[in-house]
Amino acid sequence: MYKLVIFDWDGTLMDSIARIVSSMQAAADHCQLTIPTVKGVKDIIGLSLPKALDILFPGASQSQTTALLEQYKFQYVEGDNTPAPLFEDALSLLKALKDNNRLLAVATGKGRDGLQRVFSATQTEHFFHASRCADEALSKPDPQMLLSLLAELSVEPEQAVMIGDTNHDMQMAQAAGIDRIGITLGVHDREILNHYQPIAVVDSLIELQQLLLPVVEH
Repeated sequence: MYKLVIFDWDGTLMDSIARIVSSMQAAADHCQLTIPTVKGVKDIIGLSLPKALDILFPGASQSQTTALLEQYKFQYVEGDNTPAPLFEDALSLLKALKDNNRLLAVATGKGRDGLQRVFSATQTEHFFHASRCADEALSKPDPQMLLSLLAELSVEPEQAVMIGDTNHDMQMAQAAGIDRIGITLGVHDREILNHYQPIAVVDSLIELQQLLLPVVEH
């Protein structure tokens, strides 16, 4: 019975991993840099963009990094047409949690502009009481995003749970002293997520709903 449920966005609520990978590879190609592997890009999903680019392109100059940043944003928003819909059952889960008077929040590797854009496209902003983006706090896995959400919403760590698809989400929650649930819809598999002592790892949002809102039989 958690008071606050905090969601990662990409790979947790939105099926956007393929779009992120293809956009990053296209940006690298445009900037004439070595194109990163699919696994390489997946492993940085959830980190802030500057931190991600440092890992993927360690030899890039400042001007190349700036160009990559702009090109990636262009590709993701306009240049790439890989679909990035909400996962099936995302809306019904959010509605059920809100109807059950849970506080909902987002802690994402997206920048604020990117989160507002997908909030608008999916008409989901009204579900969330607060959100933190990668340009408003230290990058995952630092716990700052989660700690500031707890402070804003006046919630104790033991009253909250973090839902995410990557090791970065699990490490962040662990560092903040918050329970965590892994979900295998996005980047990392059950084996990797289980390294961080989650209370559970689920394979679907329906399974997550059953965990967070168990049906009480009378």
